[in-house]
Amino acid sequence: MQSMCYNARVKEEERSVLTVRQRSVRFDNKIICIYMLVFVRSFFARFFYFIFWRCLAIGTNNNQKEHLINEEILTAFNASKQIRVVSDDGEQYGLISLSNALDAAESKGLDLVLIAPQSEPPVAKIMNYGKFKFDRDKKKKEAKKNQVKVDIKEVQLSCNIDVNDFNTKVNNARRFLTGGNKVKVRVIFHGRQMAHQDIGKELLAKFEQAVADLGSAEKKPILEGRALMMFIAPLKASASGNNKAQSNN
Repeated sequence: MQSMCYNARVKEEERSVLTVRQRSVRFDNKIICIYMLVFVRSFFARFFYFIFWRCLAIGTNNNQKEHLINEEILTAFNASKQIRVVSDDGEQYGLISLSNALDAAESKGLDLVLIAPQSEPPVAKIMNYGKFKFDRDKKKKEAKKNQVKVDIKEVQLSCNIDVNDFNTKVNNARRFLTGGNKVKVRVIFHGRQMAHQDIGKELLAKFEQAVADLGSAEKKPILEGRALMMFIAPLKASASGNNKAQSNN
């Protein structure tokens, strides 16, 4: 009887040990699966990043290149391809092979620049490409500096505005116009004033006359909601100068 109890206890202990081992194996398998999943996701993420983003970036950089120069033209055409070549100083080389054109540019210490690759035959020019890019960028910067940024400033009036406030608004508008900005003049109607829009029109006409030497109305006053609006644009420098000269005389 004791031996039977002992055997049963041993079997129970073996069964519990086996269960613990199985649980440990299952836990280890789960850890391995998690590591594998993380590795696979990381691998595919890097793969798709390289395929799509890197290749797209390379393609974009290639597309941004404006001109093919010198040996780069060989990537688009065969060395024996007939192209039309002109020089920066107006010299005409006519139709010659690409290899001869490269030799002609090299003999002058200049670059062969493909300026019309889609035409038939393609057209290339012998020039100093570095100087060409420098002059072009310089012109762009100068044009950007000469661009005048026009802002719209707003001046608000009321139908019962007094003389001092009106003159203050006029002075503000004159300062805005002198700075090259447009002025948006608004007359706001309150309550029953909507029935007397002619007062607002007369006020805008008086305002326009007060700044006539610096600006002029672009359009007739328009009604928007409960406000009558008018845009005054600054006069050109020459016209403004003439007006000032006439006023001084």
